Amino acid sequence: MMVDDIKRLKEVVDTCNNVLILAHKSPDGDAVGSAAAWFHFLKNHGKNPTIVFPDRPSSNLLSFLDNTDYLIFDLDALKVAALSAQCDTLFCLDFNSPSRVGAEAQVIIDEFKGQSAMIDHHPNPTNFCDVQISRPEICSTAQLLYHCIEEMGMLTLLNTKVAEGIYLGIMTDTGSFRYPSVDANTHFILGKLIQDGLEHFKIHEAIFDVNTIDKLQLRGFAITEKLVLVSNCPIGYISLTLSELERFNYQKGDIEGLVNVVLSIEGISVAAIFMESRDGVKISFRSKGKYHVNEFSAKYFGGGGHKYAAGGFSNDSLDVTIDRFKTFLVEIIE
Repeated sequence: MMVDDIKRLKEVVDTCNNVLILAHKSPDGDAVGSAAAWFHFLKNHGKNPTIVFPDRPSSNLLSFLDNTDYLIFDLDALKVAALSAQCDTLFCLDFNSPSRVGAEAQVIIDEFKGQSAMIDHHPNPTNFCDVQISRPEICSTAQLLYHCIEEMGMLTLLNTKVAEGIYLGIMTDTGSFRYPSVDANTHFILGKLIQDGLEHFKIHEAIFDVNTIDKLQLRGFAITEKLVLVSNCPIGYISLTLSELERFNYQKGDIEGLVNVVLSIEGISVAAIFMESRDGVKISFRSKGKYHVNEFSAKYFGGGGHKYAAGGFSNDSLDVTIDRFKTFLVEIIE
């Protein structure tokens, strides 16, 4: 990393006292893991951090927030506002633009009076913090945090709680270490965390081995009844209506990873999940090989992400959203 950037980040870390750690809307494993890891790192450095999520993480991620102080903005907006006014430092983790926290929570960034730092691995960041550490080539923000801690010369502050957050973020943002963004450094870091006492298998169990009957039945229904394979194209998708989700008592996180199941089908190189909500349609894209989805998502669905993993959102109906996807999907193939 650039020496000047790390030097400036260390100045922020050393001089901060009361801290807000902010992650993106619909927090995934990298957002939660990074926030938890940075929280415990700062605590070990004698600071007073609080994590803020724009909305609630899924239930299987909440256990990783034990022993942290966190608030959910859409439940505690007044508390967040009062706390923000008392904080001297804002850390923005795992997002590259204020819009990624949602229009409501963006007020935290817009009105913050203290120093700020962004640490993120998504491409094309906007300039919105005093210090910006952006490394799109690194597989996850969690791994980037490890590099930052290491290059600041502060690895002695890395304990089991920090390690758990880093491992969670790397594991979930790399599809359990199988994406092309994983490199030798990733495995070196994982090995070091395990060597230092991290019980990595417990993190896998918490994420992948805890299911409800409703969750399993929803996923079975989606694959059996709602899977569409596009003729003469390496593309598959699943769409779920709000009534279908309610039928199976949908909880946030219940279809996490389902898009990768579609991508795993022989002959499929691009996969999408369309999930209807009361506000619109949330979309997840995945791809592999020569097919990239981030620019497509940004162009047609106001989203973005990485070449092989992106998200988007549509304010139109589910049918109109899928029709738009089918109309323009040839651009992915080309």
